[in-house]
Amino acid sequence: MEGILIISAFLLGSIPFGYLIALFKGIDIRKYGSGNVGATNVARVLGKSYGIAVYVLDFLKGFIPTLIAVKSFGIESWVTTAVGLSAILGHMFSPFLLFKGGKGVATSSGVLFALSPLLGFLALVLWFVIYKKSGFVSLGSILSAFAVVYITGALGYPPNVLLMVGLVAVLVLVKHKSNIKRLLEGRELRV
Repeated sequence: MEGILIISAFLLGSIPFGYLIALFKGIDIRKYGSGNVGATNVARVLGKSYGIAVYVLDFLKGFIPTLIAVKSFGIESWVTTAVGLSAILGHMFSPFLLFKGGKGVATSSGVLFALSPLLGFLALVLWFVIYKKSGFVSLGSILSAFAVVYITGALGYPPNVLLMVGLVAVLVLVKHKSNIKRLLEGRELRV
């Protein structure tokens, strides 16, 4: 059962909702804006309501399988964090998009809320504060991803959760390398 759940989480995470919604509107989102298939680029190109829809769907890709794992195996189980990480990796490296994908923020937030509503809420609040102060979604995403690592350790979450959020923070950083370059050059777009 564990293997099936992990593979299912990856496949669910791989569904490129941003790409599919934009395609339904007649465009290949990869050719517009930042070229990313995530909620932020969809919001910039198609409008906020489409961006919100993509965020919710990408959030659920992480939330649903991780919640099933939490209920089945508990938060302390490595299976649970493997399921969450698989959903995030599926989103970031979708086989349906030739192993390209989103930056993993919405899916990661779904995983966090399933693991711990408190951890998910704190991450969301941090992201929102950083975004509102800076005006940059990318900066909020990067800084809150690393802040979650600290919070996870400080609040005494199990080692498997701490390791997973650490890995995810590094992946989020890597996926945002073009944003970081634009931030440093003063060319990053605000939403």
